[in-house]
Amino acid sequence: MKHNIEGSSADGPRGPGGPGGPGEDRYAAGQDLTRWKTVPGRIAARVVHRISVLLGPHAALVITLVIGALAALGLTAASAEIYEAVTEGDGVAALDHPLLGTAVSLRSPVLDSVVTAYTNIGGPIGMPILAGSIMVVLALRRRSWMPVLLMVSAAAGSLLMTIAGKQFIGRSRPPLNEAVPPYEYSASFPSGHSLNAVVIAGIVAYLLLLRQNSRRAGIITITCAAVFAFTMGVSRVFLGHHWFTDVLVAWTLGAAWLALVITAHRLYLTSRHREQPGALKDSPEGTSP
Repeated sequence: MKHNIEGSSADGPRGPGGPGGPGEDRYAAGQDLTRWKTVPGRIAARVVHRISVLLGPHAALVITLVIGALAALGLTAASAEIYEAVTEGDGVAALDHPLLGTAVSLRSPVLDSVVTAYTNIGGPIGMPILAGSIMVVLALRRRSWMPVLLMVSAAAGSLLMTIAGKQFIGRSRPPLNEAVPPYEYSASFPSGHSLNAVVIAGIVAYLLLLRQNSRRAGIITITCAAVFAFTMGVSRVFLGHHWFTDVLVAWTLGAAWLALVITAHRLYLTSRHREQPGALKDSPEGTSP
């Protein structure tokens, strides 16, 4: 049996490609990911397919991810400029001090310890361990390198955006006398914990959705990922390690990068599907792959 980045070459229960293959990964909670209903989506699918014909599907995927990463960096720079203008104009930032004050009023020794333990899950030690463990389990169960590629790409982009954002702004964190130790001293914008939580939880949810046929299971999976990302961001504000606007922008940047990674994978799946014998061409309505 031949193994490659998609997995087994045998036919699986949901299409060509077998366990971990493009035929099986083509569906997420019953939705066909190779069907593009918008004109930009169909155009992007055609362009990536042509690159795939010339260079191979994996090269096309990597190129798409690189272009997406450049777009994400541009989005980070733009967000930094908008963020600076908003904070100077006292817009959303007007919530920063009141929300921090509310967090301080809710603290207690027990609650502080619980929230600190939870926020450590999304830290520079906890998150790599969590993401790496899930990645290995998914890769082994599916006999595929695709979970590794998607997880590493998502995490690398998230880290790059965090570093770039901190360099662009260099905002100071809330005062130490209003934070819960252990203290953090790096730049405050954006919240790396919050950005990484959105991206990692989102990509894990996406990988799980690829093997779920039930709409109910899909809703539960997405809800769990959203709750994790939301509470991780809230924990940063509660502990006084970040301002609310640091978390808010991190959520939006993380969601944007997650969408780019998922779109790149969908384009890859579309290109692979079109290579299969009997695959239909795009229809004018965009309902066929």
